[in-house]
Amino acid sequence: MKLLITGGLGFIGSHLVDSLSNKNNEILILTKTLSKRSNLQNLTKNIKIKKINLTDFQKVGRLIENFKPDVIIHLAVNTSHSKSFEKPLQDVDSNIKTTLFMLEKIRQLGLSCKFLLGSTFIVIGRPKKLPVNENTPCNPTTIYGTNRLASEHLCKIYHDVYGINTNIFRITNSYGPREQIKPNKNAVNFLINQASRKKMINIYNKGEFFRDLIFVDDVISGIITILRKGKPGELYWISSAKKTWFKKFARILQKTTGCEISFPPTPGYTKKVDVGNFVVSNSKLKKLGWKPQVDINSGIKKTMDYFNSQ
Repeated sequence: MKLLITGGLGFIGSHLVDSLSNKNNEILILTKTLSKRSNLQNLTKNIKIKKINLTDFQKVGRLIENFKPDVIIHLAVNTSHSKSFEKPLQDVDSNIKTTLFMLEKIRQLGLSCKFLLGSTFIVIGRPKKLPVNENTPCNPTTIYGTNRLASEHLCKIYHDVYGINTNIFRITNSYGPREQIKPNKNAVNFLINQASRKKMINIYNKGEFFRDLIFVDDVISGIITILRKGKPGELYWISSAKKTWFKKFARILQKTTGCEISFPPTPGYTKKVDVGNFVVSNSKLKKLGWKPQVDINSGIKKTMDYFNSQ
């Protein structure tokens, strides 16, 4: 199988490439930077890496035309909701336009190519009812979330109108090894890293809120299940379906590392865009034979062990 994976050196992408790396798969990674090349553990001759800006549509189009992938897994998008407000038009280019271009290229070339779009829980906004599922209405609170939702709609349209085999997977709060340590990139990983370094961790709203945390290994097995068994045109949630209260999360970190906890006031921006309490049903994906394997305590330990080994 020939797979083109955008963002294949990143957090989710590198784990996915490692899992799909075998003699029967030829993988082409498109990446805007080679700085995370060390993320790949199994860099075999069947894996090629191409440094490219995905908004350079002429070059991307030539690569798709020459490689003729059986599968495109699109992960390389802007993932910062705060940056989407700072550079909103750039966020449109990174998210909507790259998705639309690749779908249109598949159509123009008449490729028999499965297209998987990685999406996010942010598209929901503040849910009025929990747990969230595939039918929950979407009212995103950020430009980023709006652009991700638009990209999802494009996948659905290209399936319904042109018959292209598309799938969308939405991921809840994922965490684990290899994610960049930035507070606006992945708050869960950032807090685990801060705790591992015995630094003060800051938890808003006194930790009186919960999220659906899922370890990266479970995310990868979910994506591969959708790749192999997903019904064309369908959306699937990848989630733990469990509530993790942040006051409990903070206590686990404190007990494990001895770090101190601070409960500062919630910033004004966060109050405006925060999705609040969030948990997602994963029953649709479980019907394909998948289920999460890593609990929160094990996941935190695996992530902390990774940080301590660096």
